[in-house]
Amino acid sequence: MKRFKYLAVIACVFLLFLTACSGEKKTNTKVKLGEVTRSLFYAPQYVALEKGFFADEGLDVELQTTWGGDKAMTALLSDGIDIALVGSETSIYVYGQGSKDYAVNFAQLTQTDGTFLVAKDEHPQFKWEELRNSKFLGQRKGGMPQMVGEYVLKQHDIDPHADLQLSQNIEFANIPGAFGTGDYQYVQLFEPTASIFEKEGKGHVVASFGEESGTVPYTVFMAKQSFMKENEETVKKFTRAIYTAQQWVAEHSAEETAEIIQKYFDDTDLDILTSSIERYKNQGSYATDPILKKDSWENLQNIMDEAGELPGDAPYEDLVNTDIAKKIMKENRRWQSLSFLSLENVTHHYFTKKM
Repeated sequence: MKRFKYLAVIACVFLLFLTACSGEKKTNTKVKLGEVTRSLFYAPQYVALEKGFFADEGLDVELQTTWGGDKAMTALLSDGIDIALVGSETSIYVYGQGSKDYAVNFAQLTQTDGTFLVAKDEHPQFKWEELRNSKFLGQRKGGMPQMVGEYVLKQHDIDPHADLQLSQNIEFANIPGAFGTGDYQYVQLFEPTASIFEKEGKGHVVASFGEESGTVPYTVFMAKQSFMKENEETVKKFTRAIYTAQQWVAEHSAEETAEIIQKYFDDTDLDILTSSIERYKNQGSYATDPILKKDSWENLQNIMDEAGELPGDAPYEDLVNTDIAKKIMKENRRWQSLSFLSLENVTHHYFTKKM
């Protein structure tokens, strides 16, 4: 009886192998994905694309960069894209406007703020009070970088609007250039720009807003309710691919990740990409699973409320769907528990028994 069971398992594995190698071409499901900006902060997403994790799920993902949270949400709501990778605050803004087919967050990619405080001059023993009365180049009003920045400053008893010479009139894409050529003393920058500025002697990283602000659903994959209802299997496959990529990034070195995604940052040296990814990994910026936790959601609302940008109550139960992510992780644990039933292990077990 046992022999029959072992042979049956071997036969099943063999049939699966033959099916996978049969050469039958299947039409992949097209998914239009819009990212809010091109950022090293989104490394797991690029890994999913380059390692073929989406393709393995039968998805043909078309990536486009929208260059702005408002533009990403406009594209999502008008069906210009199917899924958006953007800050969770945008879903709260849409919900607050009374939209019936609002966006739902279903897979978290980053779980901290991704900006660093960069100073024009060196500050070996930096203290936050040094910011008082300084010329500070801030981010767009109402965006996550600016709200987190204000939240952190207030935690250090600094009123960003009263204690700083704060500028918020520069477009996101132009902020690095404006800081480099202007007389600003401090700025918030993402990687790899922060490291590039250090390498070129244009600035010095003196603090991390990600470390100061705690866990927050900073960048999340979201889709309209209608899309998720009509394409549940597609969303599930998408989430599975992202989870696979998250695990891959967590288990591999920063340099390995940098080499795979370098094509997305072809104007940045590999050493800068590597050090930037390492910096993000060290502070836990990359989520290791797609589940957006309730305490993180509440932290987000606190940050928005502190900045005066929270339009109203944003129920976790309405705006966050963790069911799909939980199913994916449960399936993964089940598969891991059965991994000993690989063809090699089964045949080895069977033949050593017989010998």
